Amino acid sequence: MPPIAERIRTLAATASLTRLTVDGVPFPVRGGVDSRGRPVLLVRPGEKLHGLRDDAVVAVNLTATRTLGPVEHPRGLVEVQGWALAVPEEEAREAAVAIAADCADESLFEALERYGEPGAPRLLRMDVGQVVYLTGQDSGVLDADDYLDAVPDPLVEAAERVLAHMNHSHRPQLTGAVAAHLGTPVGEVWLWELDRYGATVRVDETLVRFPWPVPARSSTCLETALRGLICAC
Repeated sequence: MPPIAERIRTLAATASLTRLTVDGVPFPVRGGVDSRGRPVLLVRPGEKLHGLRDDAVVAVNLTATRTLGPVEHPRGLVEVQGWALAVPEEEAREAAVAIAADCADESLFEALERYGEPGAPRLLRMDVGQVVYLTGQDSGVLDADDYLDAVPDPLVEAAERVLAHMNHSHRPQLTGAVAAHLGTPVGEVWLWELDRYGATVRVDETLVRFPWPVPARSSTCLETALRGLICAC
């Protein structure tokens, strides 16, 4: 498996913001995740965070899902705990782009054009204290440095594209290969995770890991490794 910090950063990069908690009270959330894995928030006038004091304890929940056929399944929950601070003006455009990737909102333009003005929408960013995670059978806590210093799987975009194609077009071949590898008939089979270290397959309700002989270094290597898994039976 990938190092746990890399796994959590990869989940965060593909997750959606689902809940905001301020001093233990839940609120709706609107935002995305920046290139360092920090939640960035768009806050409109009148909302709780608009006039938030800097020492308020904030937690943002990120949920990563996988759609298998018509059903969406949770595959990881990440809770980033810390403090929500104003994004510096020179970094506001980058923060707005990160938010727009998951939450296109016209208020983003106003937040940029009226940056710092009273009554304007605000852009806030999490100052990370720690990160709590739950994914599959793994759960735990990462400190801020471990989380921020890690990077997502460099092949994550290619992996998600290949995974979607495999589940859409090649599940019979995947099912046959998994049955051959396990030496037993199997039920419903889906490709669940794909990364540079291997593939995780969902067999009914069970997750089965197939590691690559060596880590993939490119999208071509990743496709070759997956093809080897399917054909080596």
